[in-house]
Amino acid sequence: MSRHSLLLLLCLLLSGVLRPDSSLAADKTVYGLNEYAELAGIDLQVAAKLDTGAKTASLSARDIKRFKRDGESWVRFYLAIDDAHEHPIERPLARVSKIKRRAGDVDPDDEKKYTARPVISLDVCMGRASRTIEVNLTDRSAFQYPLLIGSEALKRFDALVDPSLKYAAGKPACVTDAQTAE
Repeated sequence: MSRHSLLLLLCLLLSGVLRPDSSLAADKTVYGLNEYAELAGIDLQVAAKLDTGAKTASLSARDIKRFKRDGESWVRFYLAIDDAHEHPIERPLARVSKIKRRAGDVDPDDEKKYTARPVISLDVCMGRASRTIEVNLTDRSAFQYPLLIGSEALKRFDALVDPSLKYAAGKPACVTDAQTAE
């Protein structure tokens, strides 16, 4: 493209005559790199890291045990957030995810390149949007944020992530069916 063509294109864009298609972005919610998330059913609000480079969402959990209930697979775990979460949480097992290990996490004596993690469905509220997302359970206590929200969950939220922002959606303010019935 010639210099003259680039200059003309730039002038048209700046003048508003030629606009990039913003209709797709108009229906999206802008979130920051970090957001507050309310975990429905667990009655907990946590700070989350939104990570477009991660595919799945992860919740910090410890003592994760799979078991059967009425012939169905379930998982029991404790939140690995702080000492205040001493009660076990039980949820149906949605599936088991294979997460690729990072180079530093691979034991040379162990040929496994993946680690298996239990996945549960969880209702999450960010800002005014509530969505059911899949979350894998792993101990994230070494990380700053107990909840990581990956690209699959971000798609469900119709999210645009601006990494220059933090807590752009504010505190979770989702309305439940019980609240609307009052």
